[in-house]
Amino acid sequence: MNFFERIEWNPKVCNAKPVIKGTRIPLGIILEQIAEGSTWDQLLRDYPELKREDIQAALFFAKANIEHSDMRKAHV
Repeated sequence: MNFFERIEWNPKVCNAKPVIKGTRIPLGIILEQIAEGSTWDQLLRDYPELKREDIQAALFFAKANIEHSDMRKAHV
């Protein structure tokens, strides 16, 4: 899946945070609600403009950002 087809950054939309293309739904909201226990079906009911592929794109986007970041363990 090419998640970039479903995600956009626009300086005029949501302070340039990544959103589902054609909506004002930030990816962070989708990820946060999944983390808090929302199901995909709940998200699709709460945001009727979303499609399953949009949720999947948000997850792939997060995965890609983790894999391509320079994260290091903090040692105390």
